[in-house]
Amino acid sequence: MHSILAVDDSASMRQMVAFTLKNAGFNVVEAVDGQDALEKSGTRDFDLVLTDQNMPRMDGISLTKKLRDNPKFKTTPILILTTESSDQMKQAGRAAGATGWLVKPFDPAKLIEVIGKVIR
Repeated sequence: MHSILAVDDSASMRQMVAFTLKNAGFNVVEAVDGQDALEKSGTRDFDLVLTDQNMPRMDGISLTKKLRDNPKFKTTPILILTTESSDQMKQAGRAAGATGWLVKPFDPAKLIEVIGKVIR
């Protein structure tokens, strides 16, 4: 079973994402922000990281950069799921090493489809 680290400072969004992923057969670990995600990523491996962009303590792009600096996460797919839809933000995400960019509100079926395409 694939493990996904779901990062969002909104409890309701984390619940919605976790519910969608668990229903699709994924093991989900939730983190409340980038800092929390970084701590959790140090203790175990994940097949995919799904993160929000705008969060306290550490945003999604900063988290992506820090994960990419870790050899363990060099090739792990990282998807940014956010309300941000500007091309400038998307380019910053790509430059940081994000695999993809999804805009909220998300369609559960589309989210699972995208994850299916990038997960190994």
